[in-house]
Amino acid sequence: MRASPYTEYHPRWLRRRKSTYWWLERMSYLIFILRELSSAFVAWTVVFLLMLVHAVSRGDVAYQQFLSWSTSLPVMLWNLISLFFVVLHAATWFRLAPQAMVVHVGGRRLPGAVIAASNYLLWVMATVLVVWLLVGG
Repeated sequence: MRASPYTEYHPRWLRRRKSTYWWLERMSYLIFILRELSSAFVAWTVVFLLMLVHAVSRGDVAYQQFLSWSTSLPVMLWNLISLFFVVLHAATWFRLAPQAMVVHVGGRRLPGAVIAASNYLLWVMATVLVVWLLVGG
């Protein structure tokens, strides 16, 4: 059997050109990208809380300085944007949880709606508890 001769011709595959803004074509793509972006805001929230704990551990003066800094308009706006993305991150995770978690009770698999609903219920209960503690319960 004889090897086929070498040729410089290599046919190209038909590949449609993809726009840089492909993620704007569908709402599901946009939500996917926003969820990925939300991870950076979740990280900022963790850093912000660690800075708060550090300021509290250094004493009253450091804590008051932190409070003064955190009530400045740019920080408050940034934290408001972060709140939106953290809520988006949590909500999209709760929607994905039934695919990520397989829960069996009594040898039967729980429906995905039950898993998602339990996550949302716990979220609401935690929110009510935090509000109750902040109001002075």
